[in-house]
Amino acid sequence: MRRMVRLTVIPFAVALPLLGGCTLDSGTARDHSTEFPQPTATTTVAPDSAMQLADHYRESSGNKDVYGIQRADGPAGVPLLTVWTRSADEDTEPFDRLKVSLTDYLKREENVNLDEGYLIDVFGPDGDLQHRLDARP
Repeated sequence: MRRMVRLTVIPFAVALPLLGGCTLDSGTARDHSTEFPQPTATTTVAPDSAMQLADHYRESSGNKDVYGIQRADGPAGVPLLTVWTRSADEDTEPFDRLKVSLTDYLKREENVNLDEGYLIDVFGPDGDLQHRLDARP
């Protein structure tokens, strides 16, 4: 019986370290700087600075449902925009209006350079990702 246990354990002990080094994408080179970053919001509460920027945006005739706008540097320095909205509408048409309104505001009022494009994540009232757009050329 003891010999049977040893014969079972030995192949398993040899195979385990070999399998431990495997990953689904091992051996592939990837340029992480050009990938779209993972969603940046993890809550339905926008940071104070994002709420202030959204206040200015709404005062400048922006979308009344937007309550948070956060701007950060994305890959290769393009703006990464995170937007929090009270609107549960996930249709394309309202999103298209939002992105035009927001980018016009950012260029006009905040002097944000969008010549190299931008990345945008829009989160709805329940914190779920509604829209994601990579608008780089």
